[in-house]
Amino acid sequence: MSTENEGTAVPPAPSAPPPAPVDAPAASAYQGQPAPGAAPEPGPAAQNADHGYGTAPQPPVGEHGWGRPQGTHGGQEPTPPPASSPDAPWPPPAYGGGGHGAGGGWGSSYQQPAPKNGGGRGRMVAAVLVAALVAGGLGGGLGYTLAKENDTDGSTTVSASTSGGNVKRDPGTVAGVAATALPSTVTIEAESSSGEGGTGTGFVFDTQGHIVTNNHVVADAVDGGKVSATFPNGKKYDAEVVGHAQGYDVAVIKLNNAPSDLKPLTLGNSDDVAVGDSTIAIGAPFGLSNTVTTGIISAKNRPVASSDGSGSQASYMSALQTDASINPGNSGGPLLDAKGNVIGINSAIQSTSNGGFGTGQAGSIGLGFAIPINQAKYVAQELIKTGKPVYAKIGASVSLEDSTGGAKITEQGAGGSEPVDPGGPADKAGLQPGDVITKLDDRVIDSGPTLIGEIWTHKPGDEVTITYERDGKERTTELTLGSRVGDS
Repeated sequence: MSTENEGTAVPPAPSAPPPAPVDAPAASAYQGQPAPGAAPEPGPAAQNADHGYGTAPQPPVGEHGWGRPQGTHGGQEPTPPPASSPDAPWPPPAYGGGGHGAGGGWGSSYQQPAPKNGGGRGRMVAAVLVAALVAGGLGGGLGYTLAKENDTDGSTTVSASTSGGNVKRDPGTVAGVAATALPSTVTIEAESSSGEGGTGTGFVFDTQGHIVTNNHVVADAVDGGKVSATFPNGKKYDAEVVGHAQGYDVAVIKLNNAPSDLKPLTLGNSDDVAVGDSTIAIGAPFGLSNTVTTGIISAKNRPVASSDGSGSQASYMSALQTDASINPGNSGGPLLDAKGNVIGINSAIQSTSNGGFGTGQAGSIGLGFAIPINQAKYVAQELIKTGKPVYAKIGASVSLEDSTGGAKITEQGAGGSEPVDPGGPADKAGLQPGDVITKLDDRVIDSGPTLIGEIWTHKPGDEVTITYERDGKERTTELTLGSRVGDS
């Protein structure tokens, strides 16, 4: 499905949460126009929560290039992607709508987020909130003064106690989890060399000062930009981007002069998550740092495509879906279970309308998506170790056209290359151009993007069972996943 990163747009997801993605989209290049074609089942357009909204543009078809929606991380006008191949366009339409509102599907243009410094409207909202608080305090003071002046010696009024005693918040309550997790969650500000940027969230990964977040949160700062992280106690640290993975939409930054008392959040097991489990999300929606929201796991293995807003490659994930309120600025923040363990990284939302705090960005409609922590942990560790992401692949190009029948291996690879890498995993497994992959292990595959996302939940060297159709007959084969280093 396509979604918008909290800050960038994302493509919609297919009707049934299909399993895995392939290592490479079909051999196509960006079309430079929205991808037509609706997903098997309509739904609202999702978006990255930090940089702006709008559905993601059509990714190219091919193993090494991804189509990604144009985002507006820092108020910059999105650049249209290049033309795509003759293959039917992808990604599929968003759940219900396209990006910010208009019911378009994949390929809807991205909405430019509000300027980094907030606009006059944003300041007005803040001013109104402050005014309301001041007025409330003033009214209370006047009320107390009037009551005191009207009081007489004969009054029988008895004042109620001003304190009901200390309130105990057990560790298992939402308040208890929030109190423990907030000190290890940061608000990230990323700025490009030209001064453009945005705000996102991250969380402490280890005691050395590594912070995990989304790639689209720090994308603007990768080449000569600036990154900073602010803790709830107000302490702010400059940071550096250690590594970033566009395909996974995961990045790691490291604090300069990190404090010695950092407390990494406990990582859970996203494979053990069940639909209906309680969730707690922490982030900075619309710049409101240290915001806590709650919900449940609405679905698992939801195929989602998202963008980092830089107009290059798209991200694919087999996501955890939650109805916890997630908005622009939540991207990169932790999605916790009821015990406070991190089970995912909030990355994208699906939305059908614009607006919210005068920013022109769409807001939560209860469809949020998080990268499962088991996958994010592996990616983060690779980035810390080498600075580069490692992707699992099958060594074949699949069509990115919207489809519910499976992922079809194209007749031609990206840039005129072979559709099946000679001597690669798919070749050794006996797969050929024209084969339609319908399952990866027990995961149903309904499209190329779904196959890519599912493959990336695995590691290079993993053995998987591929179910495919050839000449109308169903067949199966065993395949050992290969590897590709880097995003290029």
